[in-house]
Formats: sequence, structure tokens, C-alpha cells
Amino acid sequence: MTTNYNEAVSTRYHIYNSLFLNLPYSGIYRTGTLLPLLQQACEAGFEKGKDPKSIIKKFFSDFTPSASRDEQFDLLFNFIQYTERQVVLFDSIEDAAFEEINDLNGRGTINALLIRAQSEGVIEDLKRKLQDFSVRLVLTAHPTQFYPGNVLAIINDLEEAIREGRLEDINLLLRQLGKTAFINREKPTPYDEAVSLCWFLENVFYHTIPTIVQKLFSGLQINAEEWKNFDLIKIGFWPGGDRDGNPFVTHEITRKVAQHLKRTLMRCYYRDARFLKRRLTFKGVDSIIADVERKIYPLAYGIGDGEVYTNPSELLEDLLKARKLLIEDHRGLFLDLLDEFILKVRIFCFNFASMDIRQDSRKHGYAWEAILKQLQAKDKKLKNFNQLSEEEQINTLLKLKFKPASLKFDDPFVTELIESIEVIKDIQAQNGTEGCHRYVISNCQSAVDVIRVYQLAKLLLAKGDELNLDIVPLFETIEDLASAADVMRSLYSIPKYREHIERRGNKQTIMLGFSDGTKDGGYLRANWSIFRAKENLTLLSREYGITAVFFDGRGGPPARGGGNTHDFYASLGDTIEDKEVQITIQGQTISSNFGKLPSCQFNLEQLLSAGIENSVFKKRKVQLSDTEKQLLESLAEAGYKAYLELKHHNKFVPYLEKMTPLPFFGDTNIGSRPVKRNQGDSLKFEDLRAIPFVGSWAQMKQNIPGFYGVGSALQQIKKEGKLNEVKRLYNQSLFFRTLLANSMMSLTKTYYPATAYIGKDKEFGEFWKIMHDEYKLSVKMILEVSGLSELMQNNPINRDSVKLRERIVLPLITIQQFALQQLRNMEATEKQYEKQYRKLALRCMFGIINAARNSA
Repeated sequence: MTTNYNEAVSTRYHIYNSLFLNLPYSGIYRTGTLLPLLQQACEAGFEKGKDPKSIIKKFFSDFTPSASRDEQFDLLFNFIQYTERQVVLFDSIEDAAFEEINDLNGRGTINALLIRAQSEGVIEDLKRKLQDFSVRLVLTAHPTQFYPGNVLAIINDLEEAIREGRLEDINLLLRQLGKTAFINREKPTPYDEAVSLCWFLENVFYHTIPTIVQKLFSGLQINAEEWKNFDLIKIGFWPGGDRDGNPFVTHEITRKVAQHLKRTLMRCYYRDARFLKRRLTFKGVDSIIADVERKIYPLAYGIGDGEVYTNPSELLEDLLKARKLLIEDHRGLFLDLLDEFILKVRIFCFNFASMDIRQDSRKHGYAWEAILKQLQAKDKKLKNFNQLSEEEQINTLLKLKFKPASLKFDDPFVTELIESIEVIKDIQAQNGTEGCHRYVISNCQSAVDVIRVYQLAKLLLAKGDELNLDIVPLFETIEDLASAADVMRSLYSIPKYREHIERRGNKQTIMLGFSDGTKDGGYLRANWSIFRAKENLTLLSREYGITAVFFDGRGGPPARGGGNTHDFYASLGDTIEDKEVQITIQGQTISSNFGKLPSCQFNLEQLLSAGIENSVFKKRKVQLSDTEKQLLESLAEAGYKAYLELKHHNKFVPYLEKMTPLPFFGDTNIGSRPVKRNQGDSLKFEDLRAIPFVGSWAQMKQNIPGFYGVGSALQQIKKEGKLNEVKRLYNQSLFFRTLLANSMMSLTKTYYPATAYIGKDKEFGEFWKIMHDEYKLSVKMILEVSGLSELMQNNPINRDSVKLRERIVLPLITIQQFALQQLRNMEATEKQYEKQYRKLALRCMFGIINAARNSA
């Protein structure tokens, strides 16, 4: 497969890269000629232990000795722009070669799943599993995608041209790239972010999801009309609904995004209806399809006052009439086309994607304080609310009967919070109940945090006892993960909430956050804490006759729960509930893993298979023994201890603030969210958002959250004489193997020579050496445990991709570090260039992030 990668990607990249030199733009030849020389200078310089400042200055001395300071800055900015476009070219080539470098019928695909089920005689077991199994991908508003929309469109066209070998078009598109700005001039609004993600719904998911479902019922020889599970793959949506720390999301934006989701879907339906109208030209059927087209049009374009469908059932009723006529009178001609459209309507209904509302628990507490203050005039007992026990507070809240919308508040935030819940009713009326039926509570630490939301929602939305809303507690920190089962036990013991769960099908969705868990406790402790939390919550929920549904808040990189997520789900035994796989997909991971039809289908099939196979194929050992769990607990604890020593080091936060590009994240104009939750002047660790936290370490090529503590943990186990047990665990446990494999990816993307100069810094030298020592130890110990001779040796395609990407952006890494060096030790003569250095550091961020594809 490595040879295929070199032929399909590396060689093609070097050939097409030469086209840049022929672009008819001023200075392009000089830039393209000098950039490889800078790359060589960086590699040679770092190998000799030189710092970025020395490398850049020597480069100018050797190759542009007569250039003025302004000309030097111009050349550096040209290098950045040139490299950014090289990254785009590489992405497009890799995407175009997706089918060549991935086995689309291999392990984890639907074809492989069906063949295996047939050969092992478990087809009926597979059918039963598929009756109520579901995968939910939740597209989030978390911005790590640096490309503006017009660049994404060029990338899409370039990938198609490369796939088809259209050299002239490739050349034209590269010319277009050369003249197109890669940076958003203004910050996108939450609505802009939603519109951007709708592109993927309309152009990728709308086609891919029905294809997979059809592939399954065809392979299982189930008739289309017999298939009942239209929730097999669902899309969730956070833009416009995620209020956690984003002051720009309002109830009006939520309403507007919901309307856009529906309108986008109706445009898809309208195009399909028009196509059907061209094919189903038979008596009786033609008039029905014409009516379908006519009734969808106003919904798609908001034009006219004609008759429209008010819900998907009405549309399906007409389509099924046409189907009946087509079979009875016209021998089922083009029935497959009509069935495909019917399937899409059953899958996407009138919402396309289901919006989640998310808010921090502390905000609900603040709102209830304001509400109770208003109610105290009528009920004096409420004055002592804060002195009550948790149980008494819950009972008090559940007994309250009032109309929240009738209260007047001095603080507009409280009014907005109430309206943000009220808008759910409007969305459900327009888009259907599935259009918005979940409320996620960030920073959930107690049962009362859930009851606050439940009772407010009940007062605002319920019809009698019926509340069409799932309340989803989110546990993120190590401490919260450890106490999650206790919180849920308290919640399950509340009769009114227990009745609510029964009405919601005896399912309780529980969200577990990888990002803040890793930030809080390090890589090993976070992953193991989530695993144990899932086991405890599964056991508890089964005790109460409830099905726990786990919703994993994962980011792109391994430090945020990313990497190879398929193997994580395939590695879970029956001690963890597996009725559904729910996962957040964000930023670059949306475009890189689900941005094209082949990659989207492949990765969706991988997730489906991973979630299904343990229930269907019970022969494979995935269950961890008590001894293995104890070993993992020991590793997690040793890793936690090492990470806490670093995290509590007095230079940890100052290093992030002074030495990394963290302060620049707010200036990138990639998303609407602030860099930190508390917008005060001083930087506090607890206020840092996961994306800039992880992204800053990625920019420095130090990747602390993705590996720190792994080496120390493995070394500790070795000292205890248990290394052979760890090696055996690596060979036998897919969970542990995947854990180390994802850490290997973080280590492969790490390059400490670029920051070795900090090791000599008076303030941060010691701190840098601590991190570097753990990096070296982690590489050494992982290779010893895995038996590999180099990192990612057993995953050559991804390894080669990472290495080539890192080589492409090495000049940017060097330029950025050079700029940070200059800013940190600004001489009086350099003060006049401070603005240019800041701009250099900021501009390098784009290419470095984009090249990594999952770095934040």
C-alpha cells in the first residue's frame, strides 16, 4: 500500500507542484525557486542545532544578500502564500486518490460486513442489530477550518480535475488559487458558520446516507418497503444552537439556522422532484409528481403563497400513491428512482439535521436565581432556596407552576435564555420534533443542574406531561467523569424525571467530553476515565431499566478524542452500551473525513461497522479482564501524575501565553467564538477553550495534550516489572492498541528541533527540557511496547501522509518561530517592525493548521 501511496499521491504532488512555477504572477518564479532552498536550509539548520532566527538570517545572507528589510518581509509573506497553496494542492491530490489508497471493500466497509456475516452464519443477528442501531454525527460550530467558502469551492473543483487528469483545468484552478485570498476579512457570524456547514449536508451527506442504507437492505435482501430503521445514520447540528461561551448565539439566530436547514433540504427535494418529473411521464403518475414539485417549490425558495406540504407525511403520501400506480399500471419502470427519493424523505424528514441547544450549567443557575427572586414576592419560602439541600432544591423546583415568559428581568441574558428554550417549540412546529429535541448541559456537576433545565423546559414547552425534549448532561473534567454515575443515580431516583425518561423511550443520552478531559487530566487519564465512566453509567442505567446512549464530544486530533475513532468503537465490550454511536465532528475533520462522497461513505461505513460488529460477531476477544483493567488504571494514574506535575508547573500558563501563538487565535477570523470563556485580562487555565489550547501546542510542534505522560506511565510500569504484561495487553486489546496508535500520530506530528532554542531561555529553558524529555521517553517506550521500529510503522499510508505534510510546512514552522523569537526579545531597532512580525506569526498559523488536517 505504501508504494501505491507514493505513486498515487507523492509523485503526483511533485509533478503538479511544478505547475506553480509557471503561474503568470509577479515574483512567483523567484518565490518558487527560493522556497525549496529555504526548506533545505531549515532541515540542515535544525539538524545542526541552529535556532529559527539564525536559519532565516543565514538564508537571507546566502540567497538575497542585497534585499532590504521590507523586501525580506515581502519574500517571507510570499513563502507563506506559496506554501498555503501547496497544502491545498496536496489535499486535493490526496482526496482524488482516496479510492486508490484505501480499500473500499476491505475491513470496516459494508461489503466486508455482509460477507463476514454470511460466512459466519449470523445474517439474522445482523438484521436484528440493524433494526434499532444508529450512528449520529453531530457537526459542530467549533472552528478549526481556516479556508473561506470560495477557497473550499476551488479545492472541490481541483480535486475533481485531478481525479480526471484534466491538466488544463488543473492549471487554471491553480492560477485561480494564486489570485484568491485565503483569509476571511471579517469574523464569520454563527449563522455564517451554519451556512458553511450546510454545504456538506447538501452536497455530501444527502447523497451518501441513502446510498449506505440502500447498500445494506440490498445486501441483506430486504425490500425497500420493509426497511424500518430510517434513523440508522442521523446528522446533528450545533451551529446556531451551541451557546456555551458564545455570546453571539441568540434565539433569533437559532430560528434562522433552523429555517435555513429546512430550506436547504427542500432545495434538494425540489431538484430530485424535477428529475423524477423528467422520467415518470406516465399517465396518473406524471400529475402526482407535478403536484409534488409544485408543493415543494415555495418551501425551497420562500416564493409564492401556493399550497405547500406542512409535514413529511403529506409528501410521503403523494409519493406512495405514485409508487402504487407505477407498480400496478406501468410495470415499475424507474421504480428505483422513486424509491430513492422516498428513502431520502424518510431519512431527512423536514429538518435535514437535528439542532442541539447547548448551554453551561452555571448560566441556568444564574437564570433561576433571577426567576426565584421574581417569585419570592408570592412565596416567601423561596428566599431560603440556596440554603436548601440538593434534594429539597429539586423538590421545590419541580413543584413550581408559573409562566416564565410573563416575568420581566433587568438582565437581558435571562430573557434571552428563556427565549432560547421557547424557540425549540417553533422549530419543532416548522421542522418536526426531530428538528430540535436535545438540550446539552455543559459543566454538569449535579442532578439539580439537569432539573433546572428540565423544569424550565417543561414550563415553557410541555403539553400536559409530554415534553419532547431530551436533556443531555455533559461530563468533561476528570472529577466530573468520576462522579457521573452518582449524579445520574440521583437523577434516576427522581420520580418525575424517571417518568420523563419513560415517555422518551427509556433512553438517556449522556455526553462525555474528551477535549476538556485531556486538558484537565492528560491523554491517558482522560481516555481511561471516559471508558470507566461509560462502564459505570451502563451498569447503573441497566439497573434502572434504562438504555444509556453515549454521545462523545470528540475533536479532530488524538488530544481531543480524534485520530482513529473507528477502532475505539470496535474495541468496546458488552460492559458498555452500544445501541448507538454518537460523536461530534468538527472543523477540518468534517472536510477531511466527510467532505467528499468517497471519503464520507468510507468513514460512515467504518463507524457503522465498528458499532455493530461486537454485538454480531461475538467470537473476537474485546472484553478487558479485571487484571487488564487494573493495569490500565495503573498506567492512567501514572500518566495523570506526570501530566499534573507539568500542568501545575509555575511556567505552564505563562509559557502558553508568552511563547506560543495562543494570543493570536482570536485574530484568525475563523470562527465566532472567543478564545477563552472568561473575557477578563488575565489568562486562567480553567478558562482556556480546548481548541486554542490544543492548537497552540500543535503550532509549536510540541503536541503536549496528545502524548504527555504516556512515556512516564510506561516507564513506571517497566520499573514495576510489568512491561511484558503491557506488551501482551498491546497485542490483545484493540482499545489499548488504538490508544497508543493515536498517541503515535501526535508524536509523529511533533518536531522539537524547531523550538530547541527555548531550551536555552532563562525563563522557560527548564520547562522546555521537561517537555522534550517526556517526548523522547514516550517515543522510546511506545516503540518498546509495540515492537515497532518507527512510529506509525503499522499504518504506512497515514505515516507517509503526515511526513510529507510536515515537510511541506517546515518553512512556515520556521518563519513562525522566527517571528515569535523576534517578538519575545524585541530590540529597540526592531520595534518599527513589530506589526510585521505579529502578522508573520498569525499568517503562518493558517498553513500549519490546514496541513495537519486535525490539529485543533
